[in-house]
Amino acid sequence: MKRKANAVWRGNGLEGAGTMTTHSGALKDQPYSTKLRFQDEEGKAGTNPEELIAAAHAGCFSMALSFQLANAGFTAEELRTEAVLTIEKEEGGNGWSITAVHLNLTGKVPGITAAQFQELAGNAKKGCPVSKVLNAEITMNAVLEA
Repeated sequence: MKRKANAVWRGNGLEGAGTMTTHSGALKDQPYSTKLRFQDEEGKAGTNPEELIAAAHAGCFSMALSFQLANAGFTAEELRTEAVLTIEKEEGGNGWSITAVHLNLTGKVPGITAAQFQELAGNAKKGCPVSKVLNAEITMNAVLEA
């Protein structure tokens, strides 16, 4: 199975701009640039690769947890995951690195204990394909709502 996305870039790195499009059409000519990536803290004028990785990680983790829960005999009413990705400038000016992702999970799962929820969430954090591909510290805060 393969998944595709395309990026088009025009101009130099600092002043240029580009667009990203996914094969599914979820993104179509979505703008991105150095300014949007590193200077616009609001992040509302376009996207950036790190935001897309965070979204992919949140979605992948939530789905992985739903499978963990199902295999243990539980069905979630709702799993809400926020992925907070940290990108830092490398020492010596060698570019940037994704150094960490913190997953904030809130779940409503009837019949599960807090301990079971924590264990299954930990398994999902380790087993999610996006977690496996990232060379970053991945931490998690999992809250089970009543």
